[in-house]
Amino acid sequence: MSDRPPFPPFDEATAAQKVQAAEDAWNTRDPEKVALAYTPDSVWRNRDQHIVGRDAIVEFLRRKWERELDYALRKELWGFRGNRIAVRFQYECHDAEGQWWRSYGNELWKFTENGLMRRREASINDRPIAEAERRIFGPRPESERGQLLPVF
Repeated sequence: MSDRPPFPPFDEATAAQKVQAAEDAWNTRDPEKVALAYTPDSVWRNRDQHIVGRDAIVEFLRRKWERELDYALRKELWGFRGNRIAVRFQYECHDAEGQWWRSYGNELWKFTENGLMRRREASINDRPIAEAERRIFGPRPESERGQLLPVF
């Protein structure tokens, strides 16, 4: 396994750095690149799905981004302790029929000593929105890093 700094135990700065790195990676919509942040035997709960291992993560992400078009994500540090980080997030995308969605969620992350994520638990709710209601347009500009997400 390769190292993925910053390493636990996390402080506020390194936890925020880890969250921003995850946001940046997911906004590439590149399943292979995203999967490199996880251990080969990483365990996920994503909504009602259970995913185990990097290969399964890659397949899950491929399917996700085939149906969640123009996906754009924002993550925010919620809390941290030792080798764990809690995150809240929002993303927007549209489906093949053109319906836009905003998805709200929380994630719990657990890391190995070399900075790879061993466990990810995600709870997510979706809300249809009009295209005019969109507020997330591509990767976060540098000037917006660290800004808090609206509640709804």
